[in-house]
Amino acid sequence: VQLQASGGGLVQAGGSLRLSCAASGFSLDDFALAWFRQAPGKEREGVSFISHGGSTLYADSVKGRFTISRDNAKNTVYLQMNNLKSEDTAVYICRCLSYWGQGTLVTVSS
Repeated sequence: VQLQASGGGLVQAGGSLRLSCAASGFSLDDFALAWFRQAPGKEREGVSFISHGGSTLYADSVKGRFTISRDNAKNTVYLQMNNLKSEDTAVYICRCLSYWGQGTLVTVSS
């Protein structure tokens, strides 16, 4: 069982990135998934959540800029991040049940 996060990188403020969280060893179809992030020197915080039925939640800091979605056929959940800000710089980690992905680094330069 594994969650593989990808899509991070270096982007200028105002830019966009799309993160992916691909599951292997189990099907995401019936489960919710959440994205978290951890910035240097800060605690891990929840960013976004999607239920198995597609209902979504967002942290206030990313509402209107980030969109979470799922493609059950690809067993993958995405996080589209637009209008990125320097404060979005962090390692982004996906979680499903008790499984955590390894994280992908997003760096936003101002």
